[in-house]
Amino acid sequence: MSSSYAQARTGRAPVQTVTMLIASVFALVGVLGFVPGITTGLDDLTFAGHHSGAALLGIFEVSVLHNLVHVLFGVVGFLMVRTAGAAVTYLVTGGAIYFVLWLYGLLIDLDSTANFVPVNDADNWLHLGLAVGMLALGLAFSRQQRRATA
Repeated sequence: MSSSYAQARTGRAPVQTVTMLIASVFALVGVLGFVPGITTGLDDLTFAGHHSGAALLGIFEVSVLHNLVHVLFGVVGFLMVRTAGAAVTYLVTGGAIYFVLWLYGLLIDLDSTANFVPVNDADNWLHLGLAVGMLALGLAFSRQQRRATA
């Protein structure tokens, strides 16, 4: 199915659909960070800082702040999905933010107060994957948009 057919059928460009899916995952992950059973150690959840004992799926360190950031990032995606250009901007900017977060997580001492979000090694590698994926999607869709308008 061509992207112009998909856009005519749904009223959305493919980049808007992809961005809506990504935003939905971020919002869901933020909410799941507060759900017992999906997040282990919920009794040890702190607002912020590396002392939070909670872990989403038992792997990714979370705090109230960390969960709220994911929800907010999802909400921003929902707002930016209104136009194809804004959806591309969300993907590229989000990818750049996650790249910076990956670097930050590699450079700080994970047991220091600089780890205020908190992050661990699993978070760091997930941030790299998100950075690469979102940047790749944003750049691919950006190129596709330029070709469509040319």
